[in-house]
Amino acid sequence: MEKIKVRGAPKSWQRSTSPLTICPGCQHGVVAELLCDAVDELGIQGNTIVISGIGCAGIDAFMVDMDAFIMCPHGRTCDVATGIKRALFGKPIVVALQGDGDCIAIGAGSLISAALRGEKITVIMANNANYGTTGGQLAPTTLLDQVTSTTPEGRDPGLAGYPAHVPEMLVPFRGVAYAARGAVNTPANYQRTKRYLKAALQKQIDNIGLSFVEILSACPANWHRTPVECLKWIEEKMIPEYPLGEFKNADRID
Repeated sequence: MEKIKVRGAPKSWQRSTSPLTICPGCQHGVVAELLCDAVDELGIQGNTIVISGIGCAGIDAFMVDMDAFIMCPHGRTCDVATGIKRALFGKPIVVALQGDGDCIAIGAGSLISAALRGEKITVIMANNANYGTTGGQLAPTTLLDQVTSTTPEGRDPGLAGYPAHVPEMLVPFRGVAYAARGAVNTPANYQRTKRYLKAALQKQIDNIGLSFVEILSACPANWHRTPVECLKWIEEKMIPEYPLGEFKNADRID
């Protein structure tokens, strides 16, 4: 009987060459695999450059085997991605692979500026609702009442404000061609998010404008939950706060 391969590692995925490793149950590795899946299906492996800032997402970038990988200063990922895209006359597909701290905390100005200019880059933001690398502190994406190392009694909106909804925030920006939010807590959500990511990359291939995909991802070490409990927590707590879906899908921005 002929054997048919149902599932395997993406062609553009590789074992991490970083001396750092992700924590057991962390879904940053799943985000990296998702990117590789999308890149393989679009046939752009040899023409894709991945830019990553400092943080857990930096480990993701060591898992991808594409044209080039560049790690940059914390929060400057969109700036470096813009520079690479422009310096190479728009020819490569440039992906800014970021965590929520790198993207919407220290990197908020860079993201907003790139959106205002309509840079032809694709931004992936893994949202694990805390600063995963440095000890699980409050992040812009931390949920209300969520306990972190700096909010031991839970996030109080009167003191720390409200969670950042980044795709929704980007919708009014004329330079943004695509904005979506997905998750990887179930096989169905993985496939749904891959469709979002392929759509985002296609906007860049078509040279339309900035594309953005947020991905809800688990952080067992800092959530103080088992990996299985984290998947349930995403479903019951994160998705009600951060609904999944496409928020903008434009064929042109002018």
